[in-house]
Parts: sequence; structure tokens; C-alpha cells
Amino acid sequence: MDWERVRQQLEHALGLPVKTVLWPWEDWRRIAQEEHNADEPTQQPRSVVREGSVFFFVHREGQTAVLLQMEAAGVKPVERQLVELMLDLKSNQDHKSSYSGSEEERKAGLVREWFRGQQELGMTQAEMPDSLVSQLSLYSTKIPLLLFGDYTTSRRVYYADLKKLLETFFDSELTLIPLTDKEWLILAPEKILSMDAGDERDDQQDETLEDKLAAIGYGLHEMLESEWVGESHLAVHYPIMPAKSLYAVVLQLRETIMLGRTYHIGNNMHLPWELQLEKLVHLIPENEKASFLERVLKRLDVALDAETLTTLEQFFQLDCNVSETAKKLYIHRNTLLYRLDKFKQETGLDVRTFNDAVIVKIAILLYKVTKRK
Repeated sequence: MDWERVRQQLEHALGLPVKTVLWPWEDWRRIAQEEHNADEPTQQPRSVVREGSVFFFVHREGQTAVLLQMEAAGVKPVERQLVELMLDLKSNQDHKSSYSGSEEERKAGLVREWFRGQQELGMTQAEMPDSLVSQLSLYSTKIPLLLFGDYTTSRRVYYADLKKLLETFFDSELTLIPLTDKEWLILAPEKILSMDAGDERDDQQDETLEDKLAAIGYGLHEMLESEWVGESHLAVHYPIMPAKSLYAVVLQLRETIMLGRTYHIGNNMHLPWELQLEKLVHLIPENEKASFLERVLKRLDVALDAETLTTLEQFFQLDCNVSETAKKLYIHRNTLLYRLDKFKQETGLDVRTFNDAVIVKIAILLYKVTKRK
């Protein structure tokens, strides 16, 4: 259940702030018992009032109670009852859906809950319990891919349908873990790196591991675009042993998608080894970013119009090769040289030299982000 969406709906309907808070389970149980209705001894209250706030019980996650908090003065008695009723209905729907899937889906759900628990604790490194690892056979090497479905919250993607689609593509069994309603972790077997070698074996010997992983990712994303409704983003990682490092890898994959969507709008396939400079740039404080741009490019909007941005990005992508860039842009070589000379006159930076090219590359990454803000 997307409880964040429920919180937003309540906030809109009631016209007052609604916060998600976490209590130790034993604290909630004790306070709920204090407000127990003696006439209904088998029924615990769905909400309690404490220190001017009303707290509504949402669900239990391990030893934690997830609650929605709002100002008690802003909630009428009838509204409180309606909120309780709505949360009861939502909880029942969530409970039914959690047991309606296969045994495999249930096991994947246990991993999802473990991930959520580690995230709430603020963990950056965590080793999965042996009980979870053994249930999903995560002792062998896997290729992790993170799929983010950029579809509307009203659309539901079914576990069995997506898993069948993915296994058809890979022609192999795999592990699928739904991390959120829109986020899916795919663990593909390592053997797919060597599949379909056939007559192309000599060519594939020259391929790097990154080339093979990128080919898998781009092929999968192309299939998803044609077979799956809605836009999606995909990130791929190096092969790992899930039992030891799966949690940290998921955080890295999330970061990869975030960096790709931030610095390369329009790209849907995100590769961590191609975003290392973006990762460093992203760590720069906002005031330092703005100061760097002002020092490097005095006339930002004049120097970096849409045509110049496209030209420079293609120039860098093709290793600053003038002839190849001109071909890619379908312009004469002299036209490209004119654009580069014009940029040099306006900024004092000649991107045909290494040092200036590095500076401008960083400046473009910063400019695209700060300009959107």
C-alpha cells in the first residue's frame, strides 16, 4: 500500500498538515490500551490523542508502529471516525493483497520489509539475515538491475506479470523484489553475460564487462518501452554476491538513477561508470556551484544557448573529435569550428584544449541543474 499517497490525500481533504511518525510498538500498544473502550474489550482504538495531536495507527513494521499525526483541534469527531474507517479499509486491502500472491512473491515481500527497516534506521551498509538469503537462493553471483516505473500512482503493476515478462527477455529464471510500488530490484543470473555468444564469439572477446552490462541494460529498457505501459528508468550494476552486499548496491543503484535523471534529462538508461564526474559534482555545495559558474562563464545565457549546449555535449561525447562531431550534427566542419571559436570569444575558454574542455564539461553539468532551479 502506498501510505504516502494516503497521507497526501488526507492532508488535502482535511486542509491541515499530516505527518508520518514512528513509535516503538510497545509504546503504541500501551497507550492504545490506556484508551481502551471497556464496552468493546476485543477492539483496540485506531487513534489516540496525546499532547494536542491525534495519532492514527497505520500499520506495524516489526517492532515499530507507523502512525499519522495531525493537530487534534483541527479534526472534528466525525472526521476522526471517517479517517479511522478509511485506514481500516486501506489496511484490509493491503492485508489481502499481501497474501494473494505466490509463495515467491511473499518471500520477496519479506526482503522488501527488511530493506525498509534498514532504511528507516539510516543504515548505509547491512548484511542480509541468512533466513532471507536462503529463502531466495541469494548465495550465487547475480547481476543487479534497478527498475523505476515512472507511471501514475493509480496504475498497479502485478508481480507475476512483470516477472514473466522479464524471464521471457532473459530466457532464464531470476529474482524479482518489489522495493516500492514503482521500484523493482531485478537479480539476473551471471550466466546471461555469456549467452548468445555463438558466431560472434571473436567480437565479444573484445567487449569489456561494462560493454556487456550496458548492452543488457539497453536491450532490457528497449523491451520495456515497447511492452510496458509508461516511461521507466533503469540502472545496472556490476555482478555481486547478494548475501553480502545487496543493501549497499541498492543504495548505489538509486543514486545512479538520481544522478542520471538530474544531469541527463531525456536519458532513461543509467550506468554508474558513466556518471562518476556527475557524482563528484553533485557533492559540491549549492553556493560553490553558483560561484564556480560565475567565475568560469561570465555570460551564461548568452554563451550556453540551446545550440551551443548541444554542440558542446556532442563534442565531449565524441572525445573532442571535430570531424566526427560535425558528422554527428550534420553540419560542415567549418561550421563547427565557427561555433567553437565563437564560444571561445564569449568565454575565453577553448574546448579544443584539455584543461579548458574539463572546465567547460563541469560547468555544463552545473549549469543544467542550476538553470532548472
